[in-house]
Amino acid sequence: MQLHVIARGKIGRSPEAELVSRYEKRINWPIRLTELPETGGKVGDPQAPYRTVLLDERGKQLSSEEFAALLGKWRDEGVRETRFVIGAADGHSADERRDADLLFAFGKATWPHMMARAMLLEQLYRATAILAGHPYHRAG
Repeated sequence: MQLHVIARGKIGRSPEAELVSRYEKRINWPIRLTELPETGGKVGDPQAPYRTVLLDERGKQLSSEEFAALLGKWRDEGVRETRFVIGAADGHSADERRDADLLFAFGKATWPHMMARAMLLEQLYRATAILAGHPYHRAG
């Protein structure tokens, strides 16, 4: 299953970009990062079947193990692509939230977009490590 991170705004050369790159290199699953301008821009059609996850402060809070289990379930069901969408400063539209398979939150706090991107890549690495039985994640 391809992990596709779609984010509004350019990360440029920043400490967050270094973290994103570090975790992207560690992930053993196919991964794609797409940056869109703050407004407009399009992404091609997803590989079907697919899932859409929106990062949203009103979303569901999952433990790392729950997140890994969900990704593993989708992979095992034959999902070919999961899109993780980080919206612009105003977040996602009501239509986007309604159509998403999951609204996912890193707690109730609002995070800067660049931090959210780095946190998402770390959680994707952690989830794939959990599913692979890698010792990176220390539960308990």
